[in-house]
Amino acid sequence: MEDFATTMLADLHRFLIGHDAVDEHLPQCPDVEAKWPPVAEAYLPDGIREFADYPVASLGWMMFIGMAIAKFWDLDWEKYALVDDLYTPLRDKRGFDNLDEYILDEVLDLHGDAAEALQNLVGDCAERTKRAIFRLDIEPGTVEAFKAYVAGLQCMYQMGMAMQLKAMGYHMVKA
Repeated sequence: MEDFATTMLADLHRFLIGHDAVDEHLPQCPDVEAKWPPVAEAYLPDGIREFADYPVASLGWMMFIGMAIAKFWDLDWEKYALVDDLYTPLRDKRGFDNLDEYILDEVLDLHGDAAEALQNLVGDCAERTKRAIFRLDIEPGTVEAFKAYVAGLQCMYQMGMAMQLKAMGYHMVKA
């Protein structure tokens, strides 16, 4: 599954470079990266439940979560670093189905055309990730299917973080 994750991350990276949404050099933000395990653990029951009927939303929401946590890092990391599970408070504001709208409206403060463009870009990334998972031709409900799903979520989280860091002016260049 490590090869899948590497390939998926590279694919999303190239795609997002083409949309000028990330820099060529991916950012390293250990604070936000360290939040991945508790966020994933909290998200998985909701994400897995929704994946069968709404795979694009199930994957896409994780990109929005990565963006939100990168925004929290910029706003007041001393406060947010103390919260292990940053997913549940995001979800509970408007519910799982409206997680994207809450993050766009209230966390990222994006509205109108800007919000719609970002929502479309996230949807395109989630669709690419879904297709890549399905191309693995893994039997649903297996350990391998679970690992592929988690790998896809982690790629979406990482790219969401990278997109938001760039949007906030943190341009990553090789030293």
